[in-house]
Amino acid sequence: MTTRRPPANPRPFDDRRTSNAIGAMATAFVVGGVATWFALGAARTARAQPAGPADGAPLMRAPLQVVAPVDLQRYAGIWHEQARLPNRFQKQCAGPVSAEYTPQPDGTVQVRNRCLRDDGNFDEAVGTARVVPVAGQPGAGRLEVRFAPAWLGWLPMVWGDYWILKLDRDYQVSLVGTPDRKYLWVLSRAPRLEDAVLQAELDYARSLGFDTGKVTLTGR
Repeated sequence: MTTRRPPANPRPFDDRRTSNAIGAMATAFVVGGVATWFALGAARTARAQPAGPADGAPLMRAPLQVVAPVDLQRYAGIWHEQARLPNRFQKQCAGPVSAEYTPQPDGTVQVRNRCLRDDGNFDEAVGTARVVPVAGQPGAGRLEVRFAPAWLGWLPMVWGDYWILKLDRDYQVSLVGTPDRKYLWVLSRAPRLEDAVLQAELDYARSLGFDTGKVTLTGR
């Protein structure tokens, strides 16, 4: 019978060394798992948030600037809508749309909007616009419009933004929008604006971050 001898000079068990090795392996596993989790989360977020139509435009997220100064006496009169982003308060409009602005003695402006409905009748809304002062920009084209009754005028929620973003020197074409970029209108003195001029206005609006791919062309 042969007796098996133990190996010479066996290495004694090093509890500290073994613990450190296990700890290092666990740390690597946890760090690698967290990094993988974050990478997968970023990928899911990227897929869930597709780029908008105007992403990459240099002014996409910059605060919108208004025209200054705007002479409200020259701006007064009738303007014809050429294009707009769809909105709930113009759903009934099926044909030509116009807006008439009349300065009032108290510094406000009367606003009279009209549009043709499907049934051939006109829909009309009369409201009030007021100037919102802009520091360092006297006469800036930043206004608010209210169509609610006058006795509700103290409520901030009844006033909507009306920002003049672009206006030619002859006061013939105006680009109007809101700072959240949800509303947009192209207005002109002429009942029908030349296609090239209209497209130039829309291109400019797109450079500001408006989704002009959803624009409705009025009367075309």
